[in-house]
Amino acid sequence: MTDPAPASRPDWAATLQWGLPWQWHLTACAPMVSQSLARGRGVVELANQIAQQLPEPTRPGVRFTAQSNLPPGQAYEAFIFQTRLCPSRDNLHDLFNALTWLVLPRTKARLNALQAGEIERCGVVGRRGPLRDALTLFDENGAVLWAPPALSQALVERDWRRLFIEHRALWAQARLLVFGHALQEKLLQPRKALTAHVYLPQGQWPCLQMDEALAQEVQASSWSEKPYWPLPLLGVPGWYLPNENFSFYDDASVFRPADGKARKPQLEKARPASI
Repeated sequence: MTDPAPASRPDWAATLQWGLPWQWHLTACAPMVSQSLARGRGVVELANQIAQQLPEPTRPGVRFTAQSNLPPGQAYEAFIFQTRLCPSRDNLHDLFNALTWLVLPRTKARLNALQAGEIERCGVVGRRGPLRDALTLFDENGAVLWAPPALSQALVERDWRRLFIEHRALWAQARLLVFGHALQEKLLQPRKALTAHVYLPQGQWPCLQMDEALAQEVQASSWSEKPYWPLPLLGVPGWYLPNENFSFYDDASVFRPADGKARKPQLEKARPASI
């Protein structure tokens, strides 16, 4: 469903849509975002307004401020950690970043704290380093999949036929969270090759404790190794109508087999994720 575009709505929001399958975690914010945009408000104003309407225990630990308030030469992540202000621009990329802060504040804060710690330890000159690189990749392009073991193992092995066809019915027991804000923006105008970096937590989908559980999963000791698996998102059942025809998955340029060098750990058996 495409949200109406009043004359006062900013041009950068023209492609914004709601009601898409991957937006399930943003549903509560959608009406407030639409109302704010209809009144011509920018990202900073609407995000701060939404934050004030949330119950106090669930509010993000940051406020939003104009990008111009980020001092020249100051690292973005360190500035957020030190000031509890998130510099934001008026575009879809920063809108989805703000919404992720609003919906998953503990996880965003955990990522930010680890990034700021690495900046303090190593500085910002040259490369980010393995941990900052892994955290940034997840923050921009990451997703989380709670799924029955058969689905998780098929993803790890890049066995696309098992993942999307043979075990298709198991997707009803899975929950896929699109976390990365750049990925959320790209999904408004998706292309077949659009691929997420997926993290596979062990155990059952935690439902109301999702944010807290995910924040606890983000550990510096393991995340520097980029514990992600590639998942072409338009292959997910129910997310893209053309994949109902199974010839959709015959495109080897998108659904690439494992090259034999990929990691193939045996995943611990986890209980199916109930929805």
